[in-house]
Amino acid sequence: MDLSALLHPGWDRPPTGMTDGFSLEMTAGDCEALVAAAPLIPAETPIAITWLPGEAAGARIAAARLVRSLGFEPMPHFSARRIASEEEFRGYLEGVVDEAGVRRAFVIAGDPSAPEGPFADSAALIQTGAFEAAGLTAIGLAGHPEGHPAMTAAQCHAVLAAKCAAVAARGMAPLIVTQFAFDAAPVLRWLEELRGQGIDAPVRIGVPGPAGIKTLLRFAARCGVGASGAVLAKYGISLSRLIGAAGPDKFVDALAAGLGPQHGPVRLHFYPFGGLERTARWIGEYRAARG
Repeated sequence: MDLSALLHPGWDRPPTGMTDGFSLEMTAGDCEALVAAAPLIPAETPIAITWLPGEAAGARIAAARLVRSLGFEPMPHFSARRIASEEEFRGYLEGVVDEAGVRRAFVIAGDPSAPEGPFADSAALIQTGAFEAAGLTAIGLAGHPEGHPAMTAAQCHAVLAAKCAAVAARGMAPLIVTQFAFDAAPVLRWLEELRGQGIDAPVRIGVPGPAGIKTLLRFAARCGVGASGAVLAKYGISLSRLIGAAGPDKFVDALAAGLGPQHGPVRLHFYPFGGLERTARWIGEYRAARG
């Protein structure tokens, strides 16, 4: 059964360019930045709201409410190992649904090695049945084109396939959202492997928004993203010259050149490391230049 129409408004329409139907990410602290960037962002754009340690649930709910009020689609994160109790989980889910009309969520295990409450991983949250009971239509799941530190490639595919099947069995659409990357080649290979394993869920490829080079490298180190000299050269960064900024032009161009029917349905998800407004402006300029 094709559940893609549940992902977000317009997903079932063929994209007209690489940036068509993109999504963005923000934190609860980015509300003022989102208001400033809003005129540059198309209506109904999905905007993910991260779950940061030490952040109040009320701040994330307020961010989701703002996203909705600006005409965009809020997609809050649920970080399983950071949820201290069943009550906290259900209270947050109820809050974002009731106050922001949330219909889609992104579910991850989270960074802690041990859970702070009853949920060991994202599968445990899905298995509660709370998401479909609250009326959600889609669940985002993490994809790792450059590998996972705790699993083999085969294990990653098996776990992802099981979670996609569990989401679909509950009447919701699974959506895979990947970590950002600097090199399109491993991303394209991973997509082919994914489809070869029978995982046909739509995928959003993570793209780093334009930012200072040192900022990009700091996030790459924190997230375990491949950033060798050869990889960075493909992206347009030289390790001998770390001043200035870099945008994802070459990365997105390489994706556009390499994508084919064998890679399945793909859209982009932007991590705005250099700020929401800067990223939104880059997207508009890229679309104008490339079509």
